[in-house]
Amino acid sequence: MESDLAVIRKIIHVDMDAFYASVEQRDNPDLRGKPVAVGGSSKRGVVAAASYEARAFGVRSAMPSVTAQRQCPDLIFVKPRFEAYKAVSQQIRDIFARHTDLIQPLSLDEAYLDVTHDKQGIGSAVQVAKAIRAAIREETGLTASAGVSYNKFIAKLASDQNKPDGMCVILPDQGADFVASLPVRRFHGVGPRTAEKMAKLGVNSGADLAQKDEAWLAQHFGSWGSYLFWAARGVDHRPVNANAVRKSIGAESTYSEDKRSETELRAALDEIVDIVWDRIDRHQVQGRTLVLKARYSDFRTVTRSRTTGQLIADRRAVAQLGHVLLNQILPVEMGVRLLGLTLYGLVDQNNAAIDGTPQGRFTFD
Repeated sequence: MESDLAVIRKIIHVDMDAFYASVEQRDNPDLRGKPVAVGGSSKRGVVAAASYEARAFGVRSAMPSVTAQRQCPDLIFVKPRFEAYKAVSQQIRDIFARHTDLIQPLSLDEAYLDVTHDKQGIGSAVQVAKAIRAAIREETGLTASAGVSYNKFIAKLASDQNKPDGMCVILPDQGADFVASLPVRRFHGVGPRTAEKMAKLGVNSGADLAQKDEAWLAQHFGSWGSYLFWAARGVDHRPVNANAVRKSIGAESTYSEDKRSETELRAALDEIVDIVWDRIDRHQVQGRTLVLKARYSDFRTVTRSRTTGQLIADRRAVAQLGHVLLNQILPVEMGVRLLGLTLYGLVDQNNAAIDGTPQGRFTFD
């Protein structure tokens, strides 16, 4: 029998363009062509999504609303309508299902598809991607970008290459050169701090990364070194997992100026609660354990956690428990440079455990 690794997979990564904001502009013609931010406009509000017109001014998701308004004075704030976004997401998922059962959603607005053996017998991943994008436009009135390649890592990179409303195809013999041409900040999983660390080590591009051997990468990045070694060479053997599970959902923010007062920390925590709840709601899950993470100005990190007898099922519960955990580290002995919240012990809407942990128990992996 031919092994999985001997088969060249046909992978598509589909990513909707400015999804929340695009739904709002579709449903309200007065918003079309204007800078729109989905989120709260209050001092403690956070941008959940921004239209491309708003992004031209530097407005981005997870940005404090006051900062977004400062950067774009004409910005129009719209309250989120998550039920509407979920309904459109299901339409899109139904379109995917016409072509393959191997669908791995990452959120409401993006997913991996394995079309190595597509249902309609089209045979070409490029043609399947074109058909999917055309159906999304026709049936939802929205646009999607797609990356088509031979593995998940490159397909995701490719989907961002020609946004919005674009497609990028990377063939097997083009993968290594494509990865070499990109800044490491584009690599999935490389955040600002990791990119900064890489820059100090002289690694700024995929080409720089490919010059490092696996032992060097393991020395500096631990178990993640092996992933980086192969990714820099355009290699990724991870399958599209239709039964993929999340073990946690969270968010954290690093601040350019340390937070010191209780007022500052509570306001910062409320912003993180907004981001975390948005992610929890998008994935349609609930949880039992909330963990607060704080990193002081000397880089010492502390965590506080609480496991509840009932599911944490709404934003208010996340906020209340988050502030209870914050109380445990107040008053802070020095400035806080990072604050984060993570929900563990996840269950889906049917109250079924999805993190491999039996209900009623919780374990850290």
